[in-house]
Formats: sequence, structure tokens, C-alpha cells
Amino acid sequence: MIASESMSELKTILREDQMLAGEKDSHPFGNSGHLKVYPESEEDISAVLEYANSNGLKINIMGGGTKRGFGGLNEKADILLSLERFTGIVEHTPGDMTLTVKSGTPFKELQDYLAKHNQKISLDPFWPERCTIGGVIAANESGPKRLGYGSARDAVIGLRTVYPDGKVIRSGGRVVKNVAGYDMNKLFIGSMGTLGVVTEITLKLRPLPKSESLVLVSFPQGNLKEIRTFAVKVLDSMIEPVTMELLNPALSDKLTGINFYTLAMSFEDVESSVQYQEEFIQNILPENAKLTVNSKEEADFFWKRFYQHSPNGTAEELPAETEACLKVGTVNLNVLHVLKESELLKDMFNVTVESHGGLGHGLSQVSIRGAADDVASAAKKVREIAEKAGGHAIVKHLPLELRKEVNVWGRNPSYLFLLQGIKTKVDPHKTLNPNRFVGGI
Repeated sequence: MIASESMSELKTILREDQMLAGEKDSHPFGNSGHLKVYPESEEDISAVLEYANSNGLKINIMGGGTKRGFGGLNEKADILLSLERFTGIVEHTPGDMTLTVKSGTPFKELQDYLAKHNQKISLDPFWPERCTIGGVIAANESGPKRLGYGSARDAVIGLRTVYPDGKVIRSGGRVVKNVAGYDMNKLFIGSMGTLGVVTEITLKLRPLPKSESLVLVSFPQGNLKEIRTFAVKVLDSMIEPVTMELLNPALSDKLTGINFYTLAMSFEDVESSVQYQEEFIQNILPENAKLTVNSKEEADFFWKRFYQHSPNGTAEELPAETEACLKVGTVNLNVLHVLKESELLKDMFNVTVESHGGLGHGLSQVSIRGAADDVASAAKKVREIAEKAGGHAIVKHLPLELRKEVNVWGRNPSYLFLLQGIKTKVDPHKTLNPNRFVGGI
């Protein structure tokens, strides 16, 4: 626990209104702190990290709090560094289609600003109203539109990062064509804040599409071979859907009122191209499938609900039912196997299961709700399903006590020694986000 003398010394770094002593005794998702600090500048962040590193203090990092249930086995560190006040746009160059922004800025706030310039960030994270751009980058988060957009690693062209010793480094740059040396950005993207605090992020943008639609193809018979055949036809064709996300019946019913396996396909382009792709889907539609074409307004409403259906860590108290969320990575069409096997969890463990997966990128997400023990058992089973399909599963959301029981990251990878070596070199005192990453890093 942080000593009173440490708090007094921190008052020479931060104003009193930038510190809040003693969060509630416990937080259901952990990753908390005995002292919460609110830096307002990169200099504040650097000074806090340097002080903590020099005095053997541990720091947890938080943006919007949506990923508080993602990793970590400690309830509290000495300091919880909140980026809530570290927000704002640093530089926007519309002609170059680049944006530099402070890491604590809410994602939707950025998209709303860019929309006025007919531009957007080519990422689609869950809970965009609450998540921050820094949290998206730290977790390398992406959504169904990863098929057309890519991941955070594809969108970032430059970072400013504060190392645990307070030193500020820059990787990449502020222009798209920047290929000098190693791509150090990728070292920090997805590292869960264990190597440094990202303060500024430069992203490449894309124009808003002239036209956008959402095509829903439902399969009343639930024939996965039929779905696979249809997906292969689409993937082998010349059309370019931004998403090909298959929803299990429970999630489809929740979002569309259609209680069947439903394939959600987005198209973004000029109007004639979108219409052509819609017609193409109509022409290759299986005999028993049903097609619904949604306008941009209807698509926006669908995606807004979609990005809010999974659990997140912003709640101060646990809901009546325990919630878990897992990300499963497999070869593209093995998503069908993951969704099919996940359906069996309902009866096996008496839980509800909402799952979806990208037939073009191979990432699935499984949300489970029920009694704590049942959810934990079901989460372990999802990992077995993933590994049987030749993939892996990561627990994206789970209460702290269950994270002690269910291994968040699964088996340690063969290259763990490389990750440990980097952590030891950059953060030898394990100051930042201790035990938050794979292998207890």
C-alpha cells in the first residue's frame, strides 16, 4: 500500500485535485489502485512513472475502464493512473488523412469529429462511447469490420510512449510513408500497457463511404455446410464486403429478431458499387436462405446495438449474472466449428451464449452469462473448443476472482522468453500493469 510520505511527495508533482486517495475497498474486476491520479500532460505522466519506478511502486493504467476485466491478477496496485483528463486532438491533417491524438480521448468523440471532415478511423471497437483510443491500441482491439479495415496495427503510423523510467520515446512518425528502421509501433500495440504508457497516437484515416448498407442473410435450417458453401462463394468472388460476421441464433434474435444463424455483411463504396454487391448476393443466395437489405440508417442502428452487446468492465458492481467474454482465433472458416460447438454450452452448463465470428478473418467472440461456477466451466470449455479447431482463446472479460481460476491467456507461447526479455529490459522493476499480460508479464 502506498505510504503517506509517498502521497506527500506526489503532491510536488501533481495538484491536489489530480489525486484521489483510496478507491473503494475492492473492485469486482481488480486492476485498481490505492491512490488514483489524473495526469493532464505528458510531463505529468512522465513524472509519476519516474517517481513510482524509483520508489518501487506499482502502477495500473486505465482509460475508459471498458477493459478492466481483461487480464491482471492483482486487485490493487499502489497507483491507478487514469487517462480520463488526458484527452484531445493534437493535430489533424485532412489532406494527408492523418490524425494525432492523446491516448485518453474517447473513440466515439474522435469519430464524431472526423465525420465533419468526411473521414474516419478505420477501426470498430466495442463500446465506442466509453473506450479510449489508447485502450484500443493497448489491447489491439478490432471488431467485425476487421475484414475490410484491418486491426489497430494496420491503422497506427506513429506513437509517443513514456517508458517506466519516465523517458519519452517516439516510434513511427506522422506521415503514412515512413519506413525507416524497425516498426517499433507493433511492440507496444497489444502489449496491454506493460511496456509503457502510450501518450500520443498518429493514425491513418479513410474517407467516409458515399454509400453504405447492411445485408442480412439468415439460414432457417441452420445448415452449417450450406453457410460454408455460401461463404466460400462470396470470398472467392470479386465483391468486397467490409464484414462477413456470422451471428449465432441467440445474438441474431437479440439484434434483429431473427432466431436463426444470420450472416451480417456490410458494403461501403459508391452507391452503384454497393447496389451491385447487394444484387450479387441476391443472385447466389441459397434456396432456403432469407435476405434482408438494410439502409445506412438501419445499418447504423444495428451496429450501435452490436457494439454494446458484450460485457465490459465499467460497472462498479457485478450484475446478477456472472458475465464472461472470450476472443477465439482460428483459421477463417473454422469459425463455423467454434459457433456450433459453443451452442452446446447452453445445455452443458446452464448458461446463455451469444457468439459471432468473422468468416473472412477467423476471429470469433463468445459471451457467456450465468452462475459463476457455470460460467467459469463454460469459459474453459471454449478454450478446449478453440484448441481442437487449431486455434486459441483469450478471456477478454471476467471478474477478478474468476480470472484467478480461469487462465486468461491460455498456454504460454513458445516465444514467451522473448516477451519476458523485452519486459525485463524495458521495465525491470515490473512497475507497469504487473501480471496483466501473457505468462504473468
